[in-house]
Amino acid sequence: METNKKDNANDRRNKRRSTFAVLFYINRTKVRKNGMCQLLCKISIDADWEQVGTKVSVNPKIWNPETGRADGRSQNSLEVNRAIDKLTERITNHYTDIQTKLGFVTAELVKNALKGIAQKPLTLIKLFEEHNAEFESRVGVDRDKPALDVYKVTCKHLSAFIHKKYDVDDVSLRSLNLDFFDAFDLFLHTDKGLQQKTIHQHLYNLKKITKRAVSQGTLRRDPFMNIFPELPALKSRHLKEDDLKRLMECRPEHENLQRVRDWFVFSTFTGLALADLRKLSTEHLKQAEDGSWWIDMKRQKTGTDFTVRLLEIPLQIIEKYRHERTGDRIFNVYCRQYVYQLIKKVGKLCDIDTITYHKARHNFGTHITLSQGVPIETVSRMMGHKHITTTQIYAKVTDKKVAEDMKRLKKRTAGKKVSLYEDETARAKMRYPKSVKRVD
Repeated sequence: METNKKDNANDRRNKRRSTFAVLFYINRTKVRKNGMCQLLCKISIDADWEQVGTKVSVNPKIWNPETGRADGRSQNSLEVNRAIDKLTERITNHYTDIQTKLGFVTAELVKNALKGIAQKPLTLIKLFEEHNAEFESRVGVDRDKPALDVYKVTCKHLSAFIHKKYDVDDVSLRSLNLDFFDAFDLFLHTDKGLQQKTIHQHLYNLKKITKRAVSQGTLRRDPFMNIFPELPALKSRHLKEDDLKRLMECRPEHENLQRVRDWFVFSTFTGLALADLRKLSTEHLKQAEDGSWWIDMKRQKTGTDFTVRLLEIPLQIIEKYRHERTGDRIFNVYCRQYVYQLIKKVGKLCDIDTITYHKARHNFGTHITLSQGVPIETVSRMMGHKHITTTQIYAKVTDKKVAEDMKRLKKRTAGKKVSLYEDETARAKMRYPKSVKRVD
């Protein structure tokens, strides 16, 4: 039985190799001034083919299209046939080498190898490092440094995982399978102790690398194509109303803590993310005919337009820091990491268990808008969301909002007579309605 399997495998390999062919011909449509034609080569593998040019000149009179070689024993014939033999040998060697390393081969891969074009990395960590280097070169153009940092952490975790599980520095892309994916998932859970959302991001970064390998021809099929990492149910992350009130009444002694606290409050009343707050400038402030002030700009994350009115508190914060402006920017916002550090210190100062700057945006969706009766469609527009389902994650209904809605419902139904099915009179009416006559 085992022998039959080996024979079948050999038959399949031979069948694949039978599609490989090298054909030589001359371009008779472009005859040079000396009457010679260029020798061309066609590499065919499966249904694909690639043309390769040579520096060999052929006299069309001695060329035999049936044999794909030059006839006779002239000097030109010997040079042409010698060049054909050497080129055929090189092509065949590249074909065999690529087939051995990748498990498959294409005409383009053979042509690139023949021309000396560097082959893409065949191992996971090297390909990941190549990706990160290209990504880093685009930071500030169309890529962000925080995203680069996440990719670097993923690569670092992968390297640690591979070294622990396989005791090697790298693994070939061909060896990647479902077992590798599941083992890496478990490694992130147990060894690194990461939360599911963070693990989800690292696993998707891994999937991006295998997609890259397929797109550049290193892999024929993505081993993780049908794997979708589990994403935990998203929860609203707004502050409790008491915590928010305590934060607004808090007076930090240090100016940097006070600035970050004020920026957090400003984002709470406007819904601006930290990236949008950093680029907020005078051109984004618009005054309506009624004298009210509005923010009108595009979200940096999605490029979506959003408009939100400036209430009294954010207007006061703008005036408070007007004297610090050095240009058109409304606030001189610190770098992301420094803001994150300071907001945690503000949280400790205000006796708040957990606080992140992004909670300010959740506060806007919950306390400032939805809980005050603003329709969710309007909230979605003000927050610059592309889909209202995203707004539903931010704008969670608070217990206070539920109580107020139930009070309004009670007022509307007050004085109306309501009977229960369990009431004997109502039950009799339902059994024997007057409009129905019994037929004996």
